[in-house]
Order: sequence, then structure tokens, then C-alpha cells
Amino acid sequence: MGIKKHKPASPGTRFLMTNTFAEVTTDKPEKSLLAPMKSKGGRNNQGRMTSRYRGGGHKRRYRIIDFKRDKDGMKATVKTIEYDPNRSAYIALLEYTDGEKRYIIAPNGLQVGSEVVSGESAAPVTGNTLYLKDIPLGSTIHAIELRPSHGAAMARSAGTYCTLMGREGKYAVVKLPSGEVRRVLSSCKATIGTTSNPDHNLTIDGKAGRSRWKGRRPRTRGVAMNPVDHPMGGGEGRASGGHPRSRNGQPAKGKKTRKPKKHSNKLIITKRKSGKRR
Repeated sequence: MGIKKHKPASPGTRFLMTNTFAEVTTDKPEKSLLAPMKSKGGRNNQGRMTSRYRGGGHKRRYRIIDFKRDKDGMKATVKTIEYDPNRSAYIALLEYTDGEKRYIIAPNGLQVGSEVVSGESAAPVTGNTLYLKDIPLGSTIHAIELRPSHGAAMARSAGTYCTLMGREGKYAVVKLPSGEVRRVLSSCKATIGTTSNPDHNLTIDGKAGRSRWKGRRPRTRGVAMNPVDHPMGGGEGRASGGHPRSRNGQPAKGKKTRKPKKHSNKLIITKRKSGKRR
């Protein structure tokens, strides 16, 4: 992948850095794997705004992704590598030997024409999906299931990966991108390799309009509001706002919000890295 720095032909392109999409091989998605996706604008089923600063944006269609990889033992050929407007990583179109086509999260380095397979008999190479009990220790993996046969839930965004650290009984020990080390059932599946589009975090929008294209509206700071609108609002002059907190009064910047009796706490060996530097 590459990042393109644009010439400063206008204020919007002065700092603009975009993706070159060098890995993408086509701009025409598979019609049978498209689904309509209606924009909600942050509203719930009663029409009330439950998520602020959302709305507008370009019309999109959802790409149906195969997160389960349940066609075990059947080889599939990579037909295309495509851009997906609904996620940061690229997607790959697979065609199985029985003629069925499916989309998957494209691993980094996967080429058109490559063959991938899933199941116990699969080799631990990039793009293949295996059970955690069959993956060699130290392997780089992504698209990991949290519960068997429920589909991939972890390490799906661009450039992310986990590391298989070891095994403890019926569990596999996995190190996540956040630094957290946790146990996952060995009967869960994972895909070998890292996700595609690793330089996604280097892109720069360059102008506010590009955020509007993505459906993001301007965000108002809490300290710029009135006291009736936000706990940090009000004050004479440029008041700092006091203790940082959300609009509902939930403390921010350091307050732990994870439930102390959460069921998955017993599976976590090492907590994720803290954002604060001491």
C-alpha cells in the first residue's frame, strides 16, 4: 500500500494525504453480495437522536462479509481485492470450487489468484482460517472468534493483528492489539496474517468537507456550551470547564468504566495498556 501526498493546489489539498489503493483490483462489487443500508443519522427507532454529530454522508451499500469461514476443507480462489466503504480494511472476493462467492476481510499480502482454505486440514499460511488449537504458537492472526461458530469479532480493522502466545487447557492465550492478554477457547477460529491496508492511520482528510462525506457532522466542545447543555459549560470568559466529563456526567480521562463483575474478566490475564503516561 502507499500514501499519496497531494500538491497544495487549494487549502483543502495542502495537507491532504490519501490512499493510493494500489492493492485494489476493481471498483465494481459483486452484486449478489450487496445489501441496502439506510442512513440513520444517529436516530433510534423512535426518531430520537441518541448519537450526536452524525448525519448526511455519501450513500453506501453493505458488503456481506463471511466472518464464520465455515466451508471447511473446500478451496477458494481470490478473484478480486476491493475497497469497502463500511470498514477500514480491504475485502477479498473468494470463489469456491462449488461456484459460491463470498467476501472476507483481506489479509495483508493476499494476491489475486491465490488459494485459501479453512478447517483443521488447512496449512498455517496467510489467508487460511484454522482453529486456535491447530495454529502454531507465535503466529500472527486476525479475525478471531470470541465464541465458537459465532464469527470473527476481534482484530478486523486495518493493519491490526494478534499474537498467539500459548495454550492453557481448553483455552488459547492471545495478545490483542491493545496490549491486553486474554484467554480464548481453542475451538474458536482465526485467520493467519495481518489485516490489509496497514497505512490507513497515516491518511489526513485535509478539510472538514471530507468528514461530512463520511457522515460526520461538526462536534461542539462541552466547554463552549451553556450549563444547561453540558456539565462543563458556562463560566465567565474562557472557562476551562472544571473536571472533564461527558454530557451525562460520566467522568472522563482516567475513570475506569468496565464493570467489576463482568463475566469475561476471568479470561483476561493482563489488562490493556493505559493511555496515561506516569
